[in-house]
Amino acid sequence: MKIIATCCLIFITAFSHAQNTAIVKSPDGKLQVKLEVIDGDLGYSVSYSDHMMLEKSPLGLLANEGDFSRNLTFVSTSTGETDNAYTLDRIKKSSVKYKANTLTYTVKNIDGKELNVHFQVSDNDIAFRYELPKWGDTRAVVIEKEATGFKFPTQSTSFLSPMMTPMTGFARTAPSYESGYTVDAPIEKNNARFGYVFPALFQIGQNGWVLLSETGVSGGYNGSHLSSFKEGLFTVEYPQMEQNNGFGSTGAQVGLPGSTPWRTITVGESLKPIVETTVAFDVVEPLYEASQVYKYGKGTWSWILWQDNSMNYDDQVKFIDLAAEMDFEYILIDAWWDDRIGYDRMEELIKYANSKNVDVFLWYNSNGTANDAFQTPLNKMNTSIARKEEMKWLQEAGVKGLKVDFFGGDKQETMRLYEDILVEANEYGLMVIFHGATLPRGWERMYPNFVGSEAVLASEMLVFVQDTREKEAFYATLHPFIRNTVGSMEFGGILLNKYLNKGNQRGQKRLTTDIFQLATGVLFQNPVQMFGLTPNNLEDVPEFELDFLRKLPTTWDETIYIDGYPGKYSVIARRSGKHWYVAGVNAESNTKTLKISIPMLQGRKVSFYNDDKDMQPTHSSLEIGNDGEFTVTIQPNGGFVLTDDL
Repeated sequence: MKIIATCCLIFITAFSHAQNTAIVKSPDGKLQVKLEVIDGDLGYSVSYSDHMMLEKSPLGLLANEGDFSRNLTFVSTSTGETDNAYTLDRIKKSSVKYKANTLTYTVKNIDGKELNVHFQVSDNDIAFRYELPKWGDTRAVVIEKEATGFKFPTQSTSFLSPMMTPMTGFARTAPSYESGYTVDAPIEKNNARFGYVFPALFQIGQNGWVLLSETGVSGGYNGSHLSSFKEGLFTVEYPQMEQNNGFGSTGAQVGLPGSTPWRTITVGESLKPIVETTVAFDVVEPLYEASQVYKYGKGTWSWILWQDNSMNYDDQVKFIDLAAEMDFEYILIDAWWDDRIGYDRMEELIKYANSKNVDVFLWYNSNGTANDAFQTPLNKMNTSIARKEEMKWLQEAGVKGLKVDFFGGDKQETMRLYEDILVEANEYGLMVIFHGATLPRGWERMYPNFVGSEAVLASEMLVFVQDTREKEAFYATLHPFIRNTVGSMEFGGILLNKYLNKGNQRGQKRLTTDIFQLATGVLFQNPVQMFGLTPNNLEDVPEFELDFLRKLPTTWDETIYIDGYPGKYSVIARRSGKHWYVAGVNAESNTKTLKISIPMLQGRKVSFYNDDKDMQPTHSSLEIGNDGEFTVTIQPNGGFVLTDDL
């Protein structure tokens, strides 16, 4: 009888206030979302362990068939729960159990049309979306914008990357999610003209952390981003009209009944839930089956350091031989191959690679009309007729994957292009990497042949821009907490040349250590990794570094946060099979000594890769104590790795 009374009290507390207030909590009870309509405005707030993480923030949207951002009336609520499990071999964790409590909150607008806001709340994650029922005979609607907002407590600080100005940069290819970051900024200082990309990280004073992002964006909707700080809050913004050379709607064309993508909010007292979240994949489903079993792994890539001049048959043979010597699975052959090697000789090159047990990825320009990118192959990926003809040849030639570059933005037009490339590539047994591209939004689970996107200030900017070289360690300490925590990140790293060019004698000097580079191979997650090694590294790099790279996995079964602070240092652990890798890097100007807890390695013999005081690479064997604790010193711009994969 006492239990029944308690349950009734909880029900009344959650759903009875003025008959329009509803509360949904996580299974462990720590994370809480409160929804209510006040004076016609629908809003929500978020608390964690009784600390306010988001103050009352607006919900709603504006469609061509009605305004659902004001003058709303509460209709009803319904609650439930979801409990499922899935496996996925291309993210930070291969086996996932997802349990959440759900709340659907229904309102109607001044015309009597209803809108549902559906929330799913797990122990550290919130996912919500708008669900639109049929409205009479209406079957089609255009969502023009959202009122969705995020109002943080005033003491909050931000870690954000600005949205690039549309139709600027190289060949007018922006935005491509390749801006830097500002860190620890007061929220009121975030006034970038075009807002900020997802994901977006915030520290809520001493109370914890919040990561905002979105997931489930397919060809049926546009991608979104975060506005600048206005009138006390951030809001969800749709693409700027200038994207895609001004062509296409900034909103989304949706059939009824329909829904928007998911907005996600990850909350924690520490950064641990931020690093370990899988919410981007928990709330989406596969859109089709894989046409075959896809093989992941590492590859060589001549273009990153040898650049355009390496697009010739003889140099590609050298990089195929390098891949074979390193036991890598792939070579990526970049732009201009069709002109400088040709289709017939490419078939010969693919056969040579296969004779060395190396498979091939080929680069393509996505462009036909969106920007001025001119590298070839051009006009091969932007229409279905051209794609199918090209993909048929690729399949017959034995190519295993594509790297498709230079997309036009986040409009629904462009999202359809991403989806069309993926769907048709799967039909021909091809994996796809996107470059010069948007953030992947749940795509690893939605599209089984998707194997990564750039969407970051990646390795090519280390070659081209001095400021990026100087901030390499700074950015590396951000990615495990922001960009890479919501999706695979094809960075193209591990550069072991002293100078980032073919001569390796002078010019663009690398400012991080060799061990830093090895550590990023663990810190940065992508199932297919194209590394920046060059043939000379077989002679001028210590053999223990090469042996490390030969063993290094690219797929992981588990990821655990160990320590770190965005922009200062980062330490995480990943498990592949039975073996653990613990890696860290230091972006601060002074040597950093950490005492870390790594119970997964307690009592085990491990290989230890570290920099000495002269920044030279060292390798030793040692045993972690039975208490599972280890003290490590990380040099400035340096790193370390511990692994029991001996």
